[in-house]
Amino acid sequence: MHSRTYKIEGMTCGGCVASVKNQLLTASEIKEAHVQLDFPQAQLNLNEPIALEFLQALVKKAGDYSISETPSVQEKTIDQLPNKSTSTYKPLLLIVSFIAAVTALSQFPFASFSTMLWMRHFMAGFFIVFAFFKLLNLKGFADSYKMYDIIAARWSAWGYIYPFVELTLGVLYLINLAPLATNISTAIILGVSSIGVIKSNLDKKKIRCACLGDVFNLPMSTVTIVEDLTMVGMAVFMLFSYQIL
Repeated sequence: MHSRTYKIEGMTCGGCVASVKNQLLTASEIKEAHVQLDFPQAQLNLNEPIALEFLQALVKKAGDYSISETPSVQEKTIDQLPNKSTSTYKPLLLIVSFIAAVTALSQFPFASFSTMLWMRHFMAGFFIVFAFFKLLNLKGFADSYKMYDIIAARWSAWGYIYPFVELTLGVLYLINLAPLATNISTAIILGVSSIGVIKSNLDKKKIRCACLGDVFNLPMSTVTIVEDLTMVGMAVFMLFSYQIL
């Protein structure tokens, strides 16, 4: 199976999006079509290669639209993703383990260990480190992220904004500024983000996970679900703890 991204010109409303999508899906070569109005484009999952001229003829049937190829990190075949295994996720597991260990060791000089302080520092390290990897190739991350995130799929700019949101949350956790707002924001943002991850796993889609940006070629799996929901759980736990205190 191949995944390719195309730019579409001429769409002005949701009706245009629906017309183009329906027309594209009439072709047997196209298994799935994801068409969006923001940064007008179509993400096509193809059973076999398809000529641009044929696609142009299809969208012309839907209206006064034109289609053209656009570079994308998703243009490589989906089959190039590695199989899901412990070794595949070794970079992700090592990074999370290092963050957990370093944030725990940071309390070594203290008389007692504070779970709350460890969680705050862990979340700071998590967001800052993961934002770093995403920012190494911002466009690559955004292209991968919109393949499954429910917001980025409809508003491409969110893929470019999200790493900076993560970085901001990391700094806020690190300096313990506005903890109530920070934990609420984390629970909402990662909670919404996990919806697309869960849906992709339930649909058994073989797509690239963007959690570490474009640096590592990781397939989407339950590992990403656990990652997101663990952070949501920590944020909710800290939120209630602050309320109690």
